[in-house]
Amino acid sequence: MDYKADIGVFGGSGFYSFLENVEEVTIETPYGTTSDKIAIATIGNKKVAFLPRHGKKHAFPPHLIPYRANLYAMKMLGVKCIIAPTASGSLQAVIKPGDFVICDQFVDRTCGRQDTYFEGPEVKHISPAEPYDEELRQLAVDTCKQLDIPVHESGTVVVIQGPRFSTKAESRWFSKMGWEVINMTQYPECMLANELAIPYVNIALITDYDAGLEGQAEIKPVTEEEVYRVFSENNEKVKKVIYTMIENIKL
Repeated sequence: MDYKADIGVFGGSGFYSFLENVEEVTIETPYGTTSDKIAIATIGNKKVAFLPRHGKKHAFPPHLIPYRANLYAMKMLGVKCIIAPTASGSLQAVIKPGDFVICDQFVDRTCGRQDTYFEGPEVKHISPAEPYDEELRQLAVDTCKQLDIPVHESGTVVVIQGPRFSTKAESRWFSKMGWEVINMTQYPECMLANELAIPYVNIALITDYDAGLEGQAEIKPVTEEEVYRVFSENNEKVKKVIYTMIENIKL
């Protein structure tokens, strides 16, 4: 394969205009076809590969995203790291819509997803004790501060199966456990990057309060419309963070 890239970026909902002057390529992997074509462009002196994880037309719900193909395609391109912005919900009142959270842990509440490359005859047991790359996390935190974007320097993301949101009872449980963020795509995406030894960082853009925080002042349970509205309003912030990180990443 002739195409190569230095940095991979997975985009979430509403984030498909990330790159300009792109060349779109189709990559077939041993694990099937990716969510969409991969857009390759140059930022500074770095080649960047962008893939909309849900597809450009949001054709893949969270539980049906071809995660293994998506990550393996990045490996085939030779990326040295992956930046993964996500639209996410808040489980704590102090984390507000419009804030960014640079996650350092995940809790997997999904089921039935193809979540490993090691299905035999080769078998490995990869430890996800520290699933997110610390250098990339610190760079993300520093970049948000530099751009005056409200940022929480750590947080645990609980990953639910989707496509439905949580019940109030589920959401209250997650909040009482002390977890900060809720999302539908961080697992197995993060874990597969670990299996492929690709440093990975999540930037969670908080779009809403989850259902269990209802009843507190000015907090209403999540709706799909609200998620898209807040993400759209903050899309430029996400772009600035990622562009700045790309400029400062040392390969």
